[in-house]
Amino acid sequence: MSRHINTVLFDLDGTLLDTAPDLANALNAVLVQNDRTALPFEKIRPVVSHGGRALIELGFGLSPAHPEFEPLRKQLLDYYQAHIADETRLFPGMGEVLNNLENRGIHWGVVTNKPGWLTEPLMDALDLTRRAAGIVSGDTLEERKPHPAPLLHACDIIGSKPADCLYVGDAQRDIEAGHNAGMPTLVALFGYLMEQDRPESWGATALIHSPEEILGWLGH
Repeated sequence: MSRHINTVLFDLDGTLLDTAPDLANALNAVLVQNDRTALPFEKIRPVVSHGGRALIELGFGLSPAHPEFEPLRKQLLDYYQAHIADETRLFPGMGEVLNNLENRGIHWGVVTNKPGWLTEPLMDALDLTRRAAGIVSGDTLEERKPHPAPLLHACDIIGSKPADCLYVGDAQRDIEAGHNAGMPTLVALFGYLMEQDRPESWGATALIHSPEEILGWLGH
């Protein structure tokens, strides 16, 4: 069954892009610089969707109230910014999905909680900015996901009604934001899910195991 979707919006980290290698490298670089032991990639990957704060909590076991927390987070983000697209790529199959959407005249865009000073150079580095119909970062508005405002703002930019948009994400806040905005939602199970996550309980329209399943859901 073909659905009346004219826009597909993606979360960035863990949905559109596999950013975990560069973020893990950044955390491990900061750990080593501070005389700590680097962590295995498998331990870092599930935390990546939750941003720099979660990575510092994981690596150093500090709470955000700790006086060393913000200096370490800045060190992490500075390193990451300098190496933002060393290993980051579209998830396997996602390139074909974007090509298919564009060929069918379906807009696509990005709604992320990542700040614009990281989102914009990353999208530029992968030559995606010119292709995206809209990009909303974590600091574009005062509100961030799970608030629906960033998704509704993307609809305004692109000129689409929320009911005609699909939002794809890998975190509970993504599905909540989509639900609050009145959009159908897909959980990207190939993204960065924590062991304790229960995506089947998030109320998404469907769960997908690969980017190609987006096209199947749309009625390829």
